[in-house]
Parts: sequence; structure tokens; C-alpha cells
Amino acid sequence: MRPAVDVFGEWADIGKDEGMEKGHASSVGEILNAAFQEINKETIQRGFSAVDAGCGNGWVVRILSQNENCTMAIGVDGAKSMVLRALEKDPDGMYFHQDVSKWSPPERVDFVHSMEVLYYLDDIPGFLNLIRREWLVPGGILAFGVDHYFENKDSLDWPEKVGVRMTTLSEEEWTDLVLDAGFEVLRVFRANMTESFPGTLSIIART
Repeated sequence: MRPAVDVFGEWADIGKDEGMEKGHASSVGEILNAAFQEINKETIQRGFSAVDAGCGNGWVVRILSQNENCTMAIGVDGAKSMVLRALEKDPDGMYFHQDVSKWSPPERVDFVHSMEVLYYLDDIPGFLNLIRREWLVPGGILAFGVDHYFENKDSLDWPEKVGVRMTTLSEEEWTDLVLDAGFEVLRVFRANMTESFPGTLSIIART
């Protein structure tokens, strides 16, 4: 099994990051819409700050930056080639090439988003605790989505196919991890459900 950042770095080198963006766009759109409904109105009015954990080529950071109420959007990714791609597309953007599980933003933010990242991490509970303790302001919102989970049977052979270790958890186990990390779970839903796809398991939570 290879480190996920190595595999995704190679994908960025051959342009597969564009496909990841297109493939995840619908789910992320639903997740962001759900998250914005939970962000405090006063926070929106004064301007909110955000981090995209595992930002890839920066496409979600660019979406957030285009929101008129967003004062700062930061991307962080462990794959150097992905961060370089992000900076090519968004030279004025703020992107960090760092291990997300050991990094913290320059200042606490109002909103943390992550898509298709958490199950690659060695210590998911530790990362969730890090987000609560050092990334988010009190009352801040965490929103994430995963396509690899127990109820999505088509995803269960992905570790073997991709050659990357993935933690396989059920919807209930994901929810319990978030609760155990000290968050209040606001919503658990499936984004972008179709006849052939059970949907992206999506969780919105508050510190």
C-alpha cells in the first residue's frame, strides 16, 4: 500500500485532478449549501473564513473565495503536485503543502470543509480533535464528505484497486467519531444520490 499523497501527486502530474473536481462537484455543492445553512448569520454578515482540508487543485477554495461574504479561504494538501496545480490556477490564493493531520491554519476559522480525505488518514479521531481544538473558532462548522464507507458496497474494494490504505467505517461509526471528538452533529445525509450511487456520506457538525 502506498501513501495517498504519492498517488494523488501522480494524478495531478497527469491531469487527473480535473476529473476528481468534476466527479465531486455535485456532492460538494450539496455539502456547501447544507453547511452555509448552519453558519451563524452574524458570522456570514461580518465575513467568514474557511479552510479546505485536502484541497487538491484548489477548486473548492476558489468556490469559497467567490462568495462575497468570504474574507479568507485557505487550502492545504499533502500532495505537492496538487498544491502546485492550485497555485497555477489561482496564483493569488493561499495554499499550504503540509500534512493536514499535523498542520494548523495561521488563525482559527469559521468553516472547515473536506471532501474524500478523512479515510486516508492514519489517525482520524486525532485529526477531528485537532480541527476542534486548533482550526475552528467556538461555534465553527465542520462539513465533510466521504464516498468510501461501509454502506457503499462498490467502494469496499477501492483500497486494493487504488493501492492505498483506507479506513472503512459505517455511517454510524463516522457519526460516532465526530461526536466523540466533541462536536455537535447537526446533519448526516447522502449527497448526490442516484439509482447507481448511494450518495456521498456527508456530515455537518459544530464545535
